[in-house]
Formats: sequence, structure tokens, C-alpha cells
Amino acid sequence: MIVVQCHFCSEKEKQKVPNFSDISLKYEKDSVVQKSASEILLALLDIQADDNVIDLGCGTGHITKTIRDRTKGQVVGIDPCEGMIEKAKEKWSNHDIAFRRCSAEQLDYTDEFDKIFCNSAFQWFAEPGKALRACYSSLAKNGKMAIQSPARDDYCPNFLQAIELIKQAQETKNIYAGFNSPWFFRNNADEYKMLFEDAGFSVESSTIDRIVTRHSADEVYRIFESGAAAGYLNQDCYDTSLTREYTDTFRRIVRRSFNDQADKTGLVELTFHRIYLVAIKR
Repeated sequence: MIVVQCHFCSEKEKQKVPNFSDISLKYEKDSVVQKSASEILLALLDIQADDNVIDLGCGTGHITKTIRDRTKGQVVGIDPCEGMIEKAKEKWSNHDIAFRRCSAEQLDYTDEFDKIFCNSAFQWFAEPGKALRACYSSLAKNGKMAIQSPARDDYCPNFLQAIELIKQAQETKNIYAGFNSPWFFRNNADEYKMLFEDAGFSVESSTIDRIVTRHSADEVYRIFESGAAAGYLNQDCYDTSLTREYTDTFRRIVRRSFNDQADKTGLVELTFHRIYLVAIKR
């Protein structure tokens, strides 16, 4: 077993971490969109049999285990959320995977890893430039980093359609007016490319794809709860105190919106805009 020392987040930084601890128990089952995107990202990163790999934003570690199956090298899962890391350790630590609780900005490796895999996590980075410089330092020469994450201000039109109802409803509009988005989005692939180049990377590919899948309204709601809800219902993202009445009403409105978005077959066309980017440390 590889032992890795963890430099825990400061109290200030902990407050910025999305509230994934509450959803860690059901995340692996419900995060179907993230899983599908991860398969594309794994193909892009092309992990080799002896690669040392960081899974950045590893969550409960189910994809970290997939990475372990592809390499005999060092595998480290990184996540700032205590609930996610504890669940990952519980399930996968006996598979020669190290799990470390810290933010991307706090990575402190030097020329050590061949690959960094970052799936559905980049949008949560509080300081993307600082995080990318830490990633660059962590990679060995010719090491690669690949990310996929929601992109563009209209990252998921289905979710945003539901949020418009939250903005308008008498029961929620006043509290929601104090919401501060925790996400980092850019609206075109060149803007993402420039971020990586500013950190020293050479970008091999950068594209924003429009991904459309079909799901029942209940499935769409579970996908929403597996990620986006951790931001929309995080007290640290609001200027005013959240009440149980607000969160219950919020969820009820969102669920009703997804039901209304279903077509005659009972399915919702769920659309995501996603950035896929591969960069190399020359």
C-alpha cells in the first residue's frame, strides 16, 4: 500500500468545497452522465501499463479503480470532500490505491506522475490557474493531463430551465437571489486552451461537445442530485440562510420541471455541453 501524506484544506478553503459529503453514499449509483463521459476521457488519456496516475476529483473512487486496473504504477485519488474520500478508502484502499483529501490547488508533487485524469471536476476548481500550475509541477516531462467537465454558461439547458422556475417562484425567488455560483465555466474551447497554455502546457486537443441522452424524468432528477444539487443547495453559496422549507420546495420545483420536460414517450432529452481537453508537459 502506498502511503501519502495529506495536507488538509484550511478552514476557509473547506467552506468553499461543495457539499458532496451528503451525497457520497449514492453518488456512484446515480452519476450516470459522469460515468459515460469518463469512458471517453479514459480513451483520450490512453493510460499505459506502467503509468503513475492521479485521479483528480476522484469522488468515491469507482473510476480510480478502473485506472488501477489499467496500470501497475502508482495511483492516487485526490478529492477535497471528506465524505467522498472516506467512502473511496472504505471500498478501494485494499487495491493498492492511495486516497488523499486536498484540493487541486494544494497538489505538492514534483515531476512524479505520467498522467492526470480529471473527470467532471474542473468546474469546481476555485482557482483554476493555480490548480493547473500545481498539476503541471506534478507531471513528469511529457506527462499528460486530460479533463472533461460541463462547459459554457448554458452547460445543461434542462437544469437551467428548472432553475428559471426557482427564480420566479414566490416561495424561492428571494432566497435564490442570494445564490453565488460555485462553478467555473468558459464558453469556448480556446478559452480553456489558453488557461492550460498559461500554466505551461502544450494543448493537444480542446473541443466542446454537445451531448444528448434520453432518460426518464426520475433519472434526470437523480443526475441533478448527483452533482449540480451540491452547488445549488450549498449554504456556503448563499448570502442568506437556507431553510428546510426552501430546500424542500427547491427540489419539488426542479422535479416538476423535469416531469414537464418529458415528451410523449415519457423521456427527457438531457443536453450537456462538455469540454474535452488533453494537454502535455513538454
